[in-house]
Parts: sequence; structure tokens; C-alpha cells
Amino acid sequence: MTAHTPPTPPFRDPQLPFAKRIDDLLSRLTPEEKVSFLHQFAPAVERLGIAAFRTGQEALHGVAWMGPATVFPQAVGLGATWNTDLVRRVGEAVSKEVRAMRARDERVGLNVWSPTVNLLRHPLWGRNEEGYSEDPRLTSAIATAYTHGLRGDHPTYWRTAPVLKHWLAHNNETGRDVTSSSVRPRVLHEYDLRAFRGCVEAGAVAGVMPAYNLVNGRPNHVSPYLREQLRAWTDEELLVCSDAGAPSNLVDSEHYFDTHEEATAAALVAGVDSFTDHGTDSSQIVARVEGALEQGLLTRADVDAAVRRQLSVRFRLGEFDPHYDPHAGTGEFDSPAHRTLAGEAAEQAIVLLRNDGVLPLAADTRIAVVGLLADECKLDWYSGTLLHRSTPLEGLYERFGAERVEFAEGVDRVLLKTSAGTFLKVPTAPEATDEVRGAEGALDPALLAGRTDLPPLTTDATGTELALVDWGEGVLTLRAPDGRYLSVAEDGYLRASADQPGGWVVQETFRLEPQANADGDTHGNSHGNGHLLLHLGTGRPVCVAADGVRVAGPDEKNPEVVEVIVVESGEDAVTRVTAGADVVVVVAGNDPHINGRETEDRTTLRLPAHQERLLAAARAANARTVLALVSAYPYAIEPGPLSAVLWTAHGGQAAGTALARVLAGDVSPAGRLPQTWYADDADLPDLLDYDVIGARQTYLYFEGTPLFPFGHGLSYASFSYADLAVRVEDGTARVSCTVTNTGDLTADEVAQLYTRAVDPSVTRPRRELLDHRRVTLAPGASAELSFDVPLSAFAFWDVAQGRWRLESGPYDLLVGASSTDVRLRTTVTLEGEPSAPRPVRRRGLEAADFDEQSGVEIADRTKVSGDAVTPVAGGTGELLYRACDFGTGAGTTGVTVTVAGSGTVELSLDGGPTLATLTVAASTPGPYDYVTVDAALTAGGVHDLRLGLRGPLRLAHVGFSG
Repeated sequence: MTAHTPPTPPFRDPQLPFAKRIDDLLSRLTPEEKVSFLHQFAPAVERLGIAAFRTGQEALHGVAWMGPATVFPQAVGLGATWNTDLVRRVGEAVSKEVRAMRARDERVGLNVWSPTVNLLRHPLWGRNEEGYSEDPRLTSAIATAYTHGLRGDHPTYWRTAPVLKHWLAHNNETGRDVTSSSVRPRVLHEYDLRAFRGCVEAGAVAGVMPAYNLVNGRPNHVSPYLREQLRAWTDEELLVCSDAGAPSNLVDSEHYFDTHEEATAAALVAGVDSFTDHGTDSSQIVARVEGALEQGLLTRADVDAAVRRQLSVRFRLGEFDPHYDPHAGTGEFDSPAHRTLAGEAAEQAIVLLRNDGVLPLAADTRIAVVGLLADECKLDWYSGTLLHRSTPLEGLYERFGAERVEFAEGVDRVLLKTSAGTFLKVPTAPEATDEVRGAEGALDPALLAGRTDLPPLTTDATGTELALVDWGEGVLTLRAPDGRYLSVAEDGYLRASADQPGGWVVQETFRLEPQANADGDTHGNSHGNGHLLLHLGTGRPVCVAADGVRVAGPDEKNPEVVEVIVVESGEDAVTRVTAGADVVVVVAGNDPHINGRETEDRTTLRLPAHQERLLAAARAANARTVLALVSAYPYAIEPGPLSAVLWTAHGGQAAGTALARVLAGDVSPAGRLPQTWYADDADLPDLLDYDVIGARQTYLYFEGTPLFPFGHGLSYASFSYADLAVRVEDGTARVSCTVTNTGDLTADEVAQLYTRAVDPSVTRPRRELLDHRRVTLAPGASAELSFDVPLSAFAFWDVAQGRWRLESGPYDLLVGASSTDVRLRTTVTLEGEPSAPRPVRRRGLEAADFDEQSGVEIADRTKVSGDAVTPVAGGTGELLYRACDFGTGAGTTGVTVTVAGSGTVELSLDGGPTLATLTVAASTPGPYDYVTVDAALTAGGVHDLRLGLRGPLRLAHVGFSG
């Protein structure tokens, strides 16, 4: 008798289209199994042979959080390369490492949450390091390249499935789960959506992750834009993964819904497909979905739609076709090619901001290297663990020889004296062995961080000299002579037990708080006598106990008062090593875990005062001073007294070697600034002002003089531009020019094409990037560059029409080396649509479609969709709508406003007197309970309409009759 072989179910048949296979699999899943798939950690379905699946694997600039991996430059550094081919290759390398790591560790996920395409609108944003640029087109180009690399080039199966972060208009950490970004329609379409749209339309994106914040009063996790915009851009099934904990925020912190069942249902209906909440525990999300189904807030079809989108990603990743998936069981990890690529990326990310001729350095130059980051290779929150490490000091030793390089970190060396007259003492580390330190002698952070079996600090008559590093705003780290940072573990004791500051809550930062003398005076200087040593991770002061030094308990009343005795100041150390040098290289910048990171915005553009003092000491000792800024964001500095200034983001494992090669001239720098560097804090708008047009933000609208402009970057070579030609045909502007290397060494140039509307009817960018090209040219070589720009790139979002419109008229085309270094220009006249008045008598006005505003913000019209406008904090606000057509003669005889809340709306024309006042007689029951209020208004012809809003009301619509 022949054994019967069960037929292969259609979802296992690789010859069928994915859509049919998903239909079949959905039909086989039980309702309970489908609901279980909605959590980030979807369980296995053993009866169908389906494995467990997890959405989410961080891979911003290398595989993160899963141990050793190749670490590439931070995202803002990749943006500074302006090199889409390079970034695509980085994405390809990262995805290969994901696959290789997945083959040996099933915890590594193939659904990667990367890249971050939030625009770098404001340089004080704590997560500046995660974005690519302040410009939407450059961001989209770099992000698209990275996603293409992550996806791979197989036509059917993806190497990894990238999810874009963070949808939408997210640029603040302060109150990020409760603040609302007020985004007018033009900013929404021309700025924030544009970066996402280009990536999605390029076809290499698996989905998006909504951001924590609200936009126009509505949480991103219930945003109608997921349906109205995102999913309208492509026919592909896009997966929407919530950010961690955000589903619960809808109730717990935002109070947008009364129950978690309502919130979960609203998010699912809006388009969220995977809920990242409560870690690996899926029970609460499952219970909320089941509760929403029982209450009729959801249908089984809603669940099916979300599960379908998840399965679409899993099929594309080859999960159900392991024998056909070209990526299954393969990968490349820490290969020579990946190491070389990390070095290439680090070199291309370096931006030369200023140079008076001191660079490049001759081979026989005697160099003094100073600064807090001179012998550091910093990691950030989304870094992998370093397999290889290169600091600027190590790179200079290697390139110039240790005998030509002197080093001083420039930190204050201190003793901390207790009230009993003893000193804090770091016990000898039992870890200082070859086994723990590893082959290269470096402390192993995996073996040191957070350990409680190390002996805590004690006190004795001599103590231990500590390196006190001041990172600004009074935030300090303390380090033992062998390099271990003082840290506090869960048991509350101080130990020298961390290789670097880090973690979600940093346990290696402290503050010295001055204490009053007997006469009541306080010592405000950071190193004066009488301070509490406050541990910032716990918020508690340090005390000395019989069994060691620890943080005080919640009820302890007598924390230790310490005296800070400076053994050697940082400035003295700098002076000691710089006087005899030919040139001084000061390496300054930030620690990515301190004073500016996820959950914490910066407060100033200034360098920390301690680093400014070190820089001043170096300049005083040697006029030939080079500042190398290694940072996740821009600074406001004074470049004039400096011989040269370079900037690079934290460059990953090859950062130090790359910097040394650029300083030596082995590589000509060609990085370009991906965002404006402002000269002063006063140039910045409020961090929460998202109206880039009204607040004149970014290079697009900024009317001041920047410290360094968008696109800026110098070279050791020189380049000429010639032969600008423009041809407009078939809906495209074809722009070409010739770039020639007129220098004496091979170098890269980044040619940038901008446009400017010469005589626009509305506020348009002062100049706007259309395209760019990074090219390598030998001395004397030329390259003809061509840019094909669709005429749609010259359009703007016309709020009067509610759509994109190309305006007829002249447009400048500008080609050069930065947004201000323009070498060639011409003007073309484009045929588009003429401007027309708003037909307000026929269509009325949506309140948010204003041309100008002051004192107002956009709010949610309902919890589901629509916008309204409200005065900030219930005060007064003004709205201007230009060129409103009220009809011929006395065409309009009445006005109606749709409002909620309480207050008045005052209407005037052309800046004249108030013609109508509409008052809400009694406050409406809730913010979404709208009423209509009428008034007489006699008007005809075309006028500018001005509305004054008074009081806590929401204005949704204005209508006219007659």
C-alpha cells in the first residue's frame, strides 16, 4: 500500500504569487492566531510549521544591540558624504551582517528599523545623529540609497526589510510623547512628507514606524496620513510598526483615549499593524485587541488587513521559501571588504570647514594632540559593539610616528577629599588580566559594565587620582587611572566598572553641587571646596559607608560633602605638551550618551566651557591650532583664530585612521555639511516651532548669516565650473555643466544644483536643492555632469487649490560647491499655471489653509481626521488668507464659521477695520463639538482676508454666502 503524501498547501507553493499565498495562509489561521500576530513578538504556529517572528532590528549604521558588528559612521556622517553609491554599499554590508548574525542567533531580526529620515530641522534635537540632513531631497536620496542596500537587488526576495523612522514631523525629545508639532499644509507636503515619499516611491521600503509625538494635535499612531498619504504612494503592502510603548501612551501619557481598547482599535484602523509594547509580553496587546473586537470597535477584517501586511513582509524575506531564498543561510561578517568600506565611509564623511593653508600636514610635522575625544572612539545608543577601534591619537601615531606626536587629554586630575579627611579610593581591579582585557589590552565593556561583583570605592589616606571630565551644564564623568569610569550598579555602590558612559539610563554621570559655608556663602566654581557629589542616574548624592562608597538612600539626611583638590588642570596639561609642537590638533566634541541623545535635547550650540578653555589654552600656546570637531551635531564656535577646522560625526571603528589620513593629505576632504551651522543660539527658533516657513528655518528660509552654510565643505584641490546649459523638454529640465580639477592632487568634488523662484506669488525657499553629484577627478581632469530634473520639482503646495502647482514664471538655476558658493547661474522661464484668487464664495476656507499666521497652532478637528486652528494657550492669534475672491459687486452678504470651544472670530479685509465679529455664545461641551455662527458681511472683488481669533476656540471652516 502506497503512503499518501498530503498535498503542499498553496501558501508553500513558490510558483504562486505572494498575494494568493497570503490569502491561503490567512484562511488557515484561526482568529486567535491572527490576533497574536499583532504584537511585535508574533508566536510560532506549529500546526502550520510557521516560525515565530519579531519585527524590529536596529541597524542605523551597523547592526546594533546584538554584540560585535562592523560600526560605520553615524547617520549624520553618512549624510555628510553626499554619496548615494557609498551609502548604498554601506546598507548592503549591514544587511549582509544581519543575515550572517541571524544564521547563528535567531534573536537577530530581518525586519530592520532603519533608516531614520526625520529631517534635521533644528540642531538642538537630541537625536540629530540619527538623521541625514535638514534638506528633504538630500535626506530622501541618502535614505533611498541605504534602503536599496538593505533590501538587496534580488527581484523577489529581500535580504532585509527596512522600516523608516519616525513618521512624522519629529524633532524634539523634550516631552516627545505629549508635544504636538503644528505643521501647516505647505510644510507638511513640501518638507516633512517629501523625505518619506521619495523613499517609498523608490520601492525599497517595507514600512514605517510612527513617532511618539502628535502632529496637529493628533498622535502619529492614529494619523490619517498613514492612509491618505503613505499608502497612496505605492501598491506594495507597507508594514507599520509602532514605536516602543507608544500604543500605551495613547491613554497613559497623552490621554487621547479613555481606554486601551479604544486606543488599540483606533491605531489598528488608522494603519498600525504591529504593536511594540510591554517587551516580549504580548498578553496585554492581545487582550486589548480582543476587548476591542468584543466591544465592536474593531472587525475581524481590520485584523486581517494588518496581518496581511505583516505576512507580505515575511514572504518577501523568503521565510516560506528557504530553498529559493538566495540570502538564506548566507551572509558576510567583519570581512576585509567591510573593514575597508568602514574606512572609506569615515574618510568621506569628514568636512573641512576652514583652512588657512596649515593642512595638509607635512610628514615631518611635530604634532601635539589634545582634547577629551583625542583618544576616544565613541559609540552611540544605536551602535554595535566595536570589533575594531581607531582613535584620532592612534591614527596619528600610526601615520606620523609616535615620536612626532605628543598627547594630553586635557582633563582635570583630581582627588576627592571627604569630610573625615580621607580620599576616595578605587580598589585594584581584579579584571586587569590578559583574559579580561583581551588580545589588544583594551578593557572589555561586556565584562565590566554594571558588574556588582567588583569591589566598591573605599576611602584611605592617599586616595586615587581621578580624571574629572566636564561635559557641560555641570555634567561630569569620573575615570580611574586605568580607564574605567565610575558607575553605579543596581545595588547603589560606586565602582570603577564601565568602559564608557552608556545605557538607556546613564549611570556614569555626576554633578558637583556647591554647599554653603558656615557663613552661608556657596562656592559656585566647579572645583571649589564643599560639594555634594550627585549621581545623576539615581538623582541621589554620594555617601561614605563602612562597607564602601554608595549613593544615599531615600531617607538618608547626611550625604557626604567632598572637597575637590585639583592635582593638574586640563589647561596646564595642554600647555605642557603644546609649546614645542609645530601644530596643535584639538579634538573636541560630544559624548553621544551625554547632553544630547534620545530622550534629551541640547540646550545650546556652544561647546562645553571646559572644552572652550582647552581650545583657548592651545591657541595661546601655539597659533597653528587645528580644531577637529567629532560630534553628533553642529556647534557655534569662533573659527577666525583657528588655522583650520574640521568636523566629522562619530565615525565608527575607522574614525581615527580616517581623520589622520585627511590631516596628512593622503585623502582630500570632500564631505559637505548636511545642515546649516548657525553662529549663535539667537539664530534658532523655539525647538517646538515646526513651521519652517513662518519661522524662517533651515537654509531654505533662514535670512541671517550662518556660521557655515548648508552644503559647505573645502578641499585640498580646487575646481572650476563651466558650460552651464539648460534644456526644457518632455516635462524635464535637463541641466548640464563641466567641472574641472584645477588643483594638483586627485580629489572629490560635490557639485550641487539649486533653484530659486524669482518672482513667486507666495513665500518660497531662498534656494532649494534639486540634485547633486559627487565625482572623483584627477589633476586637470574634467567631468560633464548632467541633472534631469522633473518640472514637478519646481512646484509648491498651493493651499488655495489643495494640491501641487507649478507656477509660471522665471526660475534661477544655480550650480556650485555649496548653497552659497555659486559658480554658475542662469534663469529659465517655465510654463505652468497662473496664480488665481481663492474662490472663497464657492468653496469657503479650511482654517488651516492660511498663508501667514501669528500666535496660532493647528489642532485636530476630530480624533479621526481634519485640522482646526486655535490660538496658542487660548490667547489671541491672527490668520491671513491672500487673494480671496468674494464675487462681483456685493457678491458676498454673509459669513459662517464652524467653531468649537469659546471665544470670538474677528474678520477684516486688506488690513482695514473689523467688518464682522462672530462669537460663540456658550462654550461647547467638548473640543470636537462644533457649532456654526453666522454674521452679515458685504464684500465683493478680491481681497486679503484677515481673521483674529480670541479665546480658547477651534476654528475649522469659514463659509461665505450671497
